[in-house]
Amino acid sequence: MRPTTATYDNVIDINALLRPELAFDHPKDVLASRSLSVAEKRAILASWASDASAVSSAPSLRAPKGLKAPVTIDEILDALRLLDDDPRDPPGGKPNRLRSTARLLAA
Repeated sequence: MRPTTATYDNVIDINALLRPELAFDHPKDVLASRSLSVAEKRAILASWASDASAVSSAPSLRAPKGLKAPVTIDEILDALRLLDDDPRDPPGGKPNRLRSTARLLAA
C-alpha cells in the first residue's frame, strides 16, 4: 500500500510567515537567522523593543505575545547595535577641552 503522507515534513508554519517575531525566542536567534534581511531583523527587534511589548510590572523586560520567556531591553538594544556595527563606546575616548569650563570668581 502506498503511504498517503510524504516522508519529509513539508508543512509551512503560516504564523512564522505572517508574524516572524513569534518564530524566535531570543534576539540572538534573530541575528543568527540567514533567511532574514537586515531590515527584517531590525523590524523584529524594534517591535520587541517597543513599549507595547513591555511587562507592566517590570518595564526593563519585554515579552511580546507568543514569546516563551521575557527578554531584557538591554539584550534587544545590543542586538540592534550589532546590526548597525556601532561600538558601545566609540573610539577616541572623552574629548579634551582647550579651555577650562570652571568659572573664575570675580574679585
